[in-house]
Amino acid sequence: MLTEKRIRDLNPGQKTRIMWDSTVKGLGVRITPNGVKSYILNYRFNGRERRMTLARVGEITLRNVRERAAMQRQRVREGHDPLEQKREREEAPVMAEAMDRFFNEYVPERIRLGRMSQRTGREYHKQWRCYLKPKLARRKVAEVQRRHIDTALAGVPPVTRNRLIALVSRLFNLFESWGLRPQHSNPARAIEKAREEPRDRVLSPSELGKLAEQLNHHEERNPAAVAAIRVAALTGLRIGEILAIRWEHIDFETGRLTLPETKTGRRQHDLPAPALDVLGQLPKWSAWVFSSTGRAAITYRTARKYFQEICADADLENVRLHDLRRTAMTTAARSGIGVHVLRDLLGHRTTAMADRYVRAVGNPVREARELVGAEIAEAMKGKGDGRG
Repeated sequence: MLTEKRIRDLNPGQKTRIMWDSTVKGLGVRITPNGVKSYILNYRFNGRERRMTLARVGEITLRNVRERAAMQRQRVREGHDPLEQKREREEAPVMAEAMDRFFNEYVPERIRLGRMSQRTGREYHKQWRCYLKPKLARRKVAEVQRRHIDTALAGVPPVTRNRLIALVSRLFNLFESWGLRPQHSNPARAIEKAREEPRDRVLSPSELGKLAEQLNHHEERNPAAVAAIRVAALTGLRIGEILAIRWEHIDFETGRLTLPETKTGRRQHDLPAPALDVLGQLPKWSAWVFSSTGRAAITYRTARKYFQEICADADLENVRLHDLRRTAMTTAARSGIGVHVLRDLLGHRTTAMADRYVRAVGNPVREARELVGAEIAEAMKGKGDGRG
Protein backbone atom coordinates (compact mmCIF):
# COMPACT_ATOMS: atom_id res chain seq x y z
CA MET A 1 0.00 0.00 0.00
CA LEU A 2 1.20 3.49 -0.77
CA THR A 3 2.05 5.71 2.19
CA GLU A 4 3.47 9.22 2.33
CA LYS A 5 6.70 7.83 3.85
CA ARG A 6 7.16 5.10 1.23
CA ILE A 7 6.64 7.66 -1.52
CA ARG A 8 9.22 10.02 0.04
CA ASP A 9 11.71 7.18 0.41
CA LEU A 10 11.24 5.98 -3.18
CA ASN A 11 14.58 6.46 -4.97
CA PRO A 12 15.20 6.54 -8.74
CA GLY A 13 16.87 3.70 -10.56
CA GLN A 14 18.29 3.19 -14.01
CA LYS A 15 14.78 2.69 -15.42
CA THR A 16 11.36 4.16 -14.73
CA ARG A 17 9.69 2.34 -11.84
CA ILE A 18 6.11 2.19 -10.57
CA MET A 19 4.94 1.51 -7.00
CA TRP A 20 1.28 0.42 -6.95
CA ASP A 21 -1.37 1.18 -4.37
CA SER A 22 -3.48 -1.57 -2.84
CA THR A 23 -6.28 0.74 -1.73
CA VAL A 24 -7.37 2.08 -5.15
CA LYS A 25 -6.98 -0.30 -8.07
CA GLY A 26 -4.75 1.07 -10.83
CA LEU A 27 -3.30 3.92 -8.74
CA GLY A 28 0.48 4.10 -8.57
CA VAL A 29 3.51 6.37 -8.17
CA ARG A 30 5.91 6.54 -11.10
CA ILE A 31 9.52 7.64 -10.63
CA THR A 32 11.81 8.34 -13.57
CA PRO A 33 15.60 7.93 -13.62
CA ASN A 34 15.75 11.72 -13.12
CA GLY A 35 13.82 11.39 -9.87
CA VAL A 36 10.52 12.89 -11.08
CA LYS A 37 7.64 11.34 -9.12
CA SER A 38 4.06 11.39 -10.44
CA TYR A 39 0.75 9.80 -9.50
CA ILE A 40 -0.66 7.70 -12.35
CA LEU A 41 -3.83 5.72 -12.95
CA ASN A 42 -4.12 2.58 -15.09
CA TYR A 43 -7.58 1.61 -16.38
CA ARG A 44 -9.16 -0.29 -19.25
CA PHE A 45 -11.57 1.29 -21.71
CA ASN A 46 -13.20 -0.65 -24.55
CA GLY A 47 -10.70 -3.46 -23.97
CA ARG A 48 -7.66 -1.19 -24.22
CA GLU A 49 -5.31 -0.49 -21.34
CA ARG A 50 -4.94 3.25 -20.73
CA ARG A 51 -2.66 5.21 -18.41
CA MET A 52 -3.10 8.82 -17.31
CA THR A 53 -1.08 11.13 -15.10
CA LEU A 54 -3.08 12.54 -12.20
CA ALA A 55 -0.58 14.94 -10.60
CA ARG A 56 3.02 15.42 -9.57
CA VAL A 57 3.92 14.14 -6.12
CA GLY A 58 3.94 17.12 -3.78
CA GLU A 59 1.14 18.93 -5.65
CA ILE A 60 -1.59 16.92 -3.96
CA THR A 61 -1.92 14.75 -0.86
CA LEU A 62 -2.14 10.98 -1.10
CA ARG A 63 -5.66 11.12 0.32
CA ASN A 64 -6.81 13.58 -2.32
CA VAL A 65 -5.17 11.70 -5.16
CA ARG A 66 -6.96 8.52 -4.09
CA GLU A 67 -10.26 10.44 -4.24
CA ARG A 68 -9.38 11.73 -7.69
CA ALA A 69 -8.41 8.27 -8.90
CA ALA A 70 -11.64 6.76 -7.55
CA MET A 71 -13.66 9.47 -9.30
CA GLN A 72 -11.91 8.79 -12.63
CA ARG A 73 -12.56 5.06 -12.30
CA GLN A 74 -16.23 5.82 -11.70
CA ARG A 75 -16.28 7.86 -14.91
CA VAL A 76 -14.79 4.93 -16.78
CA ARG A 77 -17.56 2.66 -15.44
CA GLU A 78 -20.09 5.23 -16.72
CA GLY A 79 -18.66 4.95 -20.22
CA HIS A 80 -16.32 7.96 -20.32
CA ASP A 81 -12.64 7.82 -21.25
CA PRO A 82 -10.76 10.38 -19.07
CA LEU A 83 -7.76 10.50 -21.41
CA GLU A 84 -9.94 11.16 -24.44
CA GLN A 85 -11.84 13.89 -22.63
CA LYS A 86 -8.55 15.48 -21.56
CA ARG A 87 -7.35 15.41 -25.15
CA GLU A 88 -10.58 17.03 -26.34
CA ARG A 89 -10.23 19.78 -23.74
CA GLU A 90 -6.63 20.47 -24.77
CA GLU A 91 -7.54 20.53 -28.47
CA ALA A 92 -10.75 22.54 -28.00
CA PRO A 93 -10.62 25.78 -30.01
CA VAL A 94 -9.95 29.11 -28.40
CA MET A 95 -12.03 32.16 -29.26
CA ALA A 96 -9.51 33.42 -31.81
CA GLU A 97 -9.80 30.16 -33.76
CA ALA A 98 -13.60 30.16 -33.59
CA MET A 99 -13.70 33.77 -34.77
CA ASP A 100 -11.46 32.90 -37.73
CA ARG A 101 -14.09 30.36 -38.75
CA PHE A 102 -16.82 32.94 -38.16
CA PHE A 103 -15.22 35.55 -40.40
CA ASN A 104 -13.78 33.22 -43.04
CA GLU A 105 -16.72 30.82 -43.43
CA TYR A 106 -19.92 31.93 -41.71
CA VAL A 107 -19.97 35.64 -42.61
CA PRO A 108 -19.12 35.16 -46.34
CA GLU A 109 -21.81 32.50 -46.64
CA ARG A 110 -24.42 34.72 -44.99
CA ILE A 111 -23.47 37.56 -47.33
CA ARG A 112 -23.71 35.23 -50.34
CA LEU A 113 -27.21 34.17 -49.27
CA GLY A 114 -28.26 37.77 -48.79
CA ARG A 115 -28.76 37.29 -45.06
CA MET A 116 -26.03 39.73 -44.01
CA SER A 117 -24.62 42.87 -45.57
CA GLN A 118 -20.91 43.43 -46.09
CA ARG A 119 -21.27 46.51 -43.92
CA THR A 120 -22.53 44.37 -41.02
CA GLY A 121 -19.65 41.95 -41.51
CA ARG A 122 -17.16 44.81 -41.32
CA GLU A 123 -18.85 46.16 -38.20
CA TYR A 124 -18.64 42.73 -36.53
CA HIS A 125 -14.94 42.56 -37.36
CA LYS A 126 -14.37 46.00 -35.84
CA GLN A 127 -16.26 45.10 -32.66
CA TRP A 128 -14.27 41.89 -32.24
CA ARG A 129 -10.92 43.54 -32.94
CA CYS A 130 -11.42 46.62 -30.75
CA TYR A 131 -13.36 45.30 -27.75
CA LEU A 132 -13.59 41.51 -27.51
CA LYS A 133 -10.34 40.15 -28.92
CA PRO A 134 -8.03 41.74 -26.29
CA LYS A 135 -9.89 39.99 -23.46
CA LEU A 136 -11.24 36.78 -25.02
CA ALA A 137 -8.94 35.71 -27.87
CA ARG A 138 -6.97 33.03 -25.98
CA ARG A 139 -9.81 31.65 -23.88
CA LYS A 140 -11.33 28.29 -24.77
CA VAL A 141 -14.75 28.73 -26.36
CA ALA A 142 -16.26 26.18 -24.00
CA GLU A 143 -14.81 27.89 -20.93
CA VAL A 144 -15.95 31.49 -21.53
CA GLN A 145 -18.19 32.64 -18.70
CA ARG A 146 -20.27 35.72 -18.06
CA ARG A 147 -17.55 37.31 -15.92
CA HIS A 148 -15.14 37.18 -18.86
CA ILE A 149 -17.63 39.04 -21.05
CA ASP A 150 -18.34 41.55 -18.28
CA THR A 151 -14.61 42.30 -18.17
CA ALA A 152 -14.54 42.91 -21.93
CA LEU A 153 -17.56 45.25 -21.66
CA ALA A 154 -16.23 47.28 -18.74
CA GLY A 155 -16.18 51.00 -19.48
CA VAL A 156 -17.76 50.67 -22.92
CA PRO A 157 -20.33 53.39 -23.81
CA PRO A 158 -24.00 52.29 -23.55
CA VAL A 159 -24.79 52.08 -27.27
CA THR A 160 -21.57 50.18 -28.06
CA ARG A 161 -22.12 47.92 -25.05
CA ASN A 162 -25.55 46.90 -26.32
CA ARG A 163 -24.22 46.19 -29.81
CA LEU A 164 -21.45 44.03 -28.33
CA ILE A 165 -23.92 42.08 -26.18
CA ALA A 166 -25.99 41.37 -29.29
CA LEU A 167 -22.88 40.17 -31.16
CA VAL A 168 -21.67 37.98 -28.29
CA SER A 169 -25.11 36.41 -27.93
CA ARG A 170 -25.20 35.64 -31.63
CA LEU A 171 -21.69 34.18 -31.55
CA PHE A 172 -22.31 31.79 -28.68
CA ASN A 173 -25.64 30.61 -30.08
CA LEU A 174 -23.68 29.80 -33.22
CA PHE A 175 -20.90 28.08 -31.27
CA GLU A 176 -23.51 25.89 -29.59
CA SER A 177 -24.85 24.85 -33.00
CA TRP A 178 -21.26 24.03 -34.06
CA GLY A 179 -20.88 21.75 -31.03
CA LEU A 180 -18.20 23.90 -29.41
CA ARG A 181 -20.28 24.47 -26.25
CA PRO A 182 -23.11 22.66 -24.45
CA GLN A 183 -26.60 23.64 -25.53
CA HIS A 184 -28.27 26.52 -23.66
CA SER A 185 -24.96 27.68 -22.15
CA ASN A 186 -24.79 31.12 -23.79
CA PRO A 187 -22.89 33.30 -21.29
CA ALA A 188 -24.44 36.49 -22.69
CA ARG A 189 -28.00 35.41 -21.96
CA ALA A 190 -28.27 37.08 -18.54
CA ILE A 191 -26.19 40.19 -19.25
CA GLU A 192 -28.28 43.31 -18.84
CA LYS A 193 -28.22 45.88 -21.61
CA ALA A 194 -27.51 49.53 -20.89
CA ARG A 195 -30.23 52.11 -21.14
CA GLU A 196 -29.91 54.18 -24.30
CA GLU A 197 -31.16 57.72 -24.22
CA PRO A 198 -32.77 58.47 -27.60
CA ARG A 199 -31.24 61.46 -29.34
CA ASP A 200 -33.77 64.01 -30.60
CA ARG A 201 -31.58 66.85 -31.88
CA VAL A 202 -32.95 68.43 -35.06
CA LEU A 203 -31.90 71.61 -36.82
CA SER A 204 -34.30 74.52 -36.90
CA PRO A 205 -34.91 76.47 -40.14
CA SER A 206 -32.59 79.23 -38.94
CA GLU A 207 -29.88 76.69 -38.12
CA LEU A 208 -30.26 75.12 -41.56
CA GLY A 209 -29.74 78.60 -43.01
CA LYS A 210 -26.53 79.05 -41.02
CA LEU A 211 -25.36 75.60 -42.11
CA ALA A 212 -26.03 76.39 -45.78
CA GLU A 213 -24.09 79.66 -45.52
CA GLN A 214 -21.01 77.92 -44.12
CA LEU A 215 -21.27 75.10 -46.65
CA ASN A 216 -20.86 77.76 -49.34
CA HIS A 217 -17.79 79.16 -47.57
CA HIS A 218 -16.14 75.75 -47.23
CA GLU A 219 -16.96 74.43 -50.69
CA GLU A 220 -13.60 75.29 -52.26
CA ARG A 221 -11.65 73.40 -49.57
CA ASN A 222 -13.35 70.06 -50.21
CA PRO A 223 -16.19 70.11 -52.76
CA ALA A 224 -16.87 66.39 -52.40
CA ALA A 225 -17.34 66.52 -48.62
CA VAL A 226 -19.54 69.61 -48.82
CA ALA A 227 -21.66 68.02 -51.56
CA ALA A 228 -22.08 64.84 -49.48
CA ILE A 229 -23.27 66.90 -46.50
CA ARG A 230 -25.73 68.80 -48.72
CA VAL A 231 -27.16 65.58 -50.15
CA ALA A 232 -27.47 64.14 -46.62
CA ALA A 233 -29.47 67.18 -45.53
CA LEU A 234 -31.72 67.14 -48.62
CA THR A 235 -32.48 63.40 -48.70
CA GLY A 236 -32.27 62.13 -45.13
CA LEU A 237 -30.08 59.24 -46.32
CA ARG A 238 -27.47 57.85 -43.97
CA ILE A 239 -24.08 59.42 -44.54
CA GLY A 240 -22.53 55.98 -45.02
CA GLU A 241 -25.01 55.22 -47.79
CA ILE A 242 -24.26 58.55 -49.46
CA LEU A 243 -20.48 58.13 -49.42
CA ALA A 244 -20.83 54.70 -51.06
CA ILE A 245 -22.76 56.03 -54.07
CA ARG A 246 -21.22 55.45 -57.51
CA TRP A 247 -22.28 57.19 -60.69
CA GLU A 248 -23.73 53.95 -62.00
CA HIS A 249 -26.23 54.01 -59.11
CA ILE A 250 -27.85 57.28 -60.30
CA ASP A 251 -30.37 57.58 -63.11
CA PHE A 252 -30.59 61.32 -63.79
CA GLU A 253 -33.40 60.83 -66.30
CA THR A 254 -35.76 59.26 -63.75
CA GLY A 255 -34.19 60.87 -60.70
CA ARG A 256 -33.82 57.46 -59.08
CA LEU A 257 -30.95 56.30 -56.88
CA THR A 258 -30.25 52.58 -56.41
CA LEU A 259 -28.46 51.62 -53.23
CA PRO A 260 -27.16 48.06 -53.67
CA GLU A 261 -25.96 47.69 -50.09
CA THR A 262 -27.74 49.17 -47.07
CA LYS A 263 -28.64 48.04 -43.55
CA THR A 264 -31.89 46.59 -44.95
CA GLY A 265 -30.55 45.34 -48.28
CA ARG A 266 -30.90 46.72 -51.79
CA ARG A 267 -33.13 49.83 -51.95
CA GLN A 268 -34.21 52.48 -54.41
CA HIS A 269 -34.82 56.16 -53.67
CA ASP A 270 -36.33 58.98 -55.68
CA LEU A 271 -33.98 61.94 -55.34
CA PRO A 272 -35.48 65.42 -54.89
CA ALA A 273 -34.61 68.00 -57.55
CA PRO A 274 -32.28 70.02 -55.25
CA ALA A 275 -30.22 66.88 -54.56
CA LEU A 276 -30.02 66.10 -58.28
CA ASP A 277 -28.78 69.65 -58.87
CA VAL A 278 -25.97 69.12 -56.33
CA LEU A 279 -25.00 65.82 -57.92
CA GLY A 280 -25.14 67.22 -61.44
CA GLN A 281 -22.49 69.82 -60.61
CA LEU A 282 -19.90 67.29 -59.44
CA PRO A 283 -17.09 66.18 -61.81
CA LYS A 284 -17.26 62.59 -63.03
CA TRP A 285 -13.57 61.87 -62.63
CA SER A 286 -14.02 58.79 -60.49
CA ALA A 287 -16.35 55.80 -60.18
CA TRP A 288 -17.40 57.27 -56.84
CA VAL A 289 -19.63 60.32 -56.76
CA PHE A 290 -17.98 61.83 -53.68
CA SER A 291 -14.23 61.57 -54.22
CA SER A 292 -11.41 64.02 -53.55
CA THR A 293 -8.61 62.00 -55.13
CA GLY A 294 -10.31 60.14 -57.97
CA ARG A 295 -9.02 56.87 -56.54
CA ALA A 296 -11.54 56.28 -53.77
CA ALA A 297 -14.58 57.78 -52.07
CA ILE A 298 -14.03 60.18 -49.20
CA THR A 299 -14.22 58.50 -45.81
CA TYR A 300 -16.73 58.98 -43.04
CA ARG A 301 -13.94 60.44 -40.92
CA THR A 302 -13.25 63.10 -43.57
CA ALA A 303 -16.93 64.01 -43.91
CA ARG A 304 -17.34 64.21 -40.14
CA LYS A 305 -14.21 66.38 -39.78
CA TYR A 306 -15.47 68.94 -42.29
CA PHE A 307 -18.97 68.84 -40.84
CA GLN A 308 -17.66 69.61 -37.36
CA GLU A 309 -15.61 72.53 -38.69
CA ILE A 310 -18.60 73.88 -40.61
CA CYS A 311 -20.87 73.61 -37.57
CA ALA A 312 -18.28 75.39 -35.42
CA ASP A 313 -18.06 78.24 -37.92
CA ALA A 314 -21.87 78.41 -38.04
CA ASP A 315 -22.11 78.50 -34.20
CA LEU A 316 -24.18 75.31 -34.22
CA GLU A 317 -23.81 73.35 -30.98
CA ASN A 318 -24.35 69.66 -30.28
CA VAL A 319 -24.90 68.74 -33.92
CA ARG A 320 -23.86 65.45 -35.50
CA LEU A 321 -23.99 64.25 -39.08
CA HIS A 322 -26.83 61.85 -38.32
CA ASP A 323 -28.90 64.80 -37.07
CA LEU A 324 -29.34 65.79 -40.72
CA ARG A 325 -31.25 62.57 -41.30
CA ARG A 326 -33.32 63.14 -38.17
CA THR A 327 -34.08 66.68 -39.30
CA ALA A 328 -35.27 65.52 -42.73
CA MET A 329 -37.53 62.83 -41.26
CA THR A 330 -38.95 65.18 -38.63
CA THR A 331 -39.73 67.67 -41.39
CA ALA A 332 -41.52 64.93 -43.32
CA ALA A 333 -43.56 63.90 -40.28
CA ARG A 334 -44.49 67.51 -39.54
CA SER A 335 -45.73 67.85 -43.12
CA GLY A 336 -48.34 65.17 -42.47
CA ILE A 337 -46.65 62.27 -44.26
CA GLY A 338 -48.05 58.94 -43.03
CA VAL A 339 -46.05 56.31 -41.20
CA HIS A 340 -45.84 53.88 -44.12
CA VAL A 341 -44.48 56.48 -46.52
CA LEU A 342 -42.16 57.72 -43.77
CA ARG A 343 -40.99 54.15 -43.21
CA ASP A 344 -40.00 53.92 -46.87
CA LEU A 345 -38.24 57.28 -46.68
CA LEU A 346 -36.26 56.00 -43.71
CA GLY A 347 -35.47 52.75 -45.49
CA HIS A 348 -36.68 50.66 -42.56
CA ARG A 349 -38.48 47.33 -42.61
CA THR A 350 -40.95 48.29 -39.88
CA THR A 351 -42.89 51.43 -38.93
CA ALA A 352 -41.50 51.60 -35.38
CA MET A 353 -39.12 54.50 -36.02
CA ALA A 354 -41.63 56.25 -38.30
CA ASP A 355 -44.20 56.07 -35.49
CA ARG A 356 -41.72 57.79 -33.18
CA TYR A 357 -41.30 60.71 -35.59
CA VAL A 358 -45.05 61.04 -36.11
CA ARG A 359 -45.77 60.97 -32.38
CA ALA A 360 -43.05 63.55 -31.73
CA VAL A 361 -44.64 66.13 -34.02
CA GLY A 362 -48.25 64.94 -34.20
CA ASN A 363 -50.77 67.78 -34.30
CA PRO A 364 -53.46 65.96 -32.24
CA VAL A 365 -51.07 65.70 -29.31
CA ARG A 366 -50.04 69.33 -29.61
CA GLU A 367 -53.68 70.45 -29.84
CA ALA A 368 -54.59 68.37 -26.79
CA ARG A 369 -51.77 69.95 -24.82
CA GLU A 370 -52.95 73.43 -25.82
CA LEU A 371 -56.53 72.62 -24.83
CA VAL A 372 -55.58 71.19 -21.43
CA GLY A 373 -53.14 74.02 -20.76
CA ALA A 374 -55.73 76.67 -21.61
CA GLU A 375 -58.36 75.14 -19.33
CA ILE A 376 -55.96 74.80 -16.41
CA ALA A 377 -54.71 78.37 -16.90
CA GLU A 378 -58.29 79.64 -16.91
CA ALA A 379 -59.10 77.76 -13.73
CA MET A 380 -55.96 79.09 -12.05
CA LYS A 381 -57.15 82.67 -12.70
CA GLY A 382 -59.81 82.03 -10.07
CA LYS A 383 -62.76 82.26 -12.44
CA GLY A 384 -64.65 79.41 -10.90
CA ASP A 385 -68.31 79.26 -9.93
CA GLY A 386 -67.68 81.23 -6.75
CA ARG A 387 -68.15 78.33 -4.38
CA GLY A 388 -65.36 77.77 -1.89
